[in-house]
Amino acid sequence: MNTTDQLKFESLAVVGTGVIGNGWIARFLANGYDVIAFDPAEGAEERTREAVKLAFESLKEIGLAEGASINRLTFVPTIEEAVNQADLIQENVPERENLKKSVLKSIDQHANPDAIIGSSTSGIMPSILQEGLQHPERLIVSHPFNPVFILPLVELVGGRLTDQVHMERASRFFSSIKMKPLIIRKEIEGHLADRLMEALWREALHLVNDGIATTEEVDAAIIYGAGLRWAQMGPFLTFHLAGGNKGMRHMLEQFGPALKLPWTKLVAPELTDELKEKVIEGCETQAKDVSITELETKRNEFLVKVLDLVEDYWPESKI
Repeated sequence: MNTTDQLKFESLAVVGTGVIGNGWIARFLANGYDVIAFDPAEGAEERTREAVKLAFESLKEIGLAEGASINRLTFVPTIEEAVNQADLIQENVPERENLKKSVLKSIDQHANPDAIIGSSTSGIMPSILQEGLQHPERLIVSHPFNPVFILPLVELVGGRLTDQVHMERASRFFSSIKMKPLIIRKEIEGHLADRLMEALWREALHLVNDGIATTEEVDAAIIYGAGLRWAQMGPFLTFHLAGGNKGMRHMLEQFGPALKLPWTKLVAPELTDELKEKVIEGCETQAKDVSITELETKRNEFLVKVLDLVEDYWPESKI
């Protein structure tokens, strides 16, 4: 690769093949790419190939690119072999700062100087991950959402040393594989979407901890209420409609004062053994005897249908 304007990369590398790494692999393969993977964990290759095979059942419904094949995945025994010919490397090791920085340094050392290095970190700022790299300008956060092979959002975050050229290249590339790249204006811990989800998660834990609701009741409140609306409009447009013909202006006038009321608790409750058991038992009761694999299959089928519906109503999304 000799030009920063190249959009259709030739080879992609994935380092770390847990749930997120496997999701990336499935999406890359479905879009017709060769993928080289590295993960030192015992049995990693077998688990990945099984996960990709399962993901392709949903991806066939979404639509596969010409030449897409699960056989275009190669596992190699070292990071160097994984990254030295790749145009884009996606890192997905566990969310431990020292581990990520160590792995990223190794990737940076062996990667083609023009290659983009993306980290799937859900919370660490890219400026921190850039420390000690030989080529920090090509390191970005490219944070996806599970299941990566279906959900289109990818948050792109640049650090203090990131070259804007690489951000633009990454944005074009992720758009080309049917994703919705959302460039975060300023780096912040947790980026954007996870900060919103964490706020809801903290409040949900308080409601369960205080005996206000069970895990199933909290989920029902989202599934049959806010969740259905958010899939189409998100919180701001939802509240815009709540203001009637005058929209958000009237909504803020009428309901704005309620923001001063102590309805929510931003600080998470202490994760005591009692609260842990409430949450664990609640989720196991909800799941009944349905296995995780069966739940994932149902989730994937549902998301494919919802995604089609969202695209029908927002065909010209600005991201």
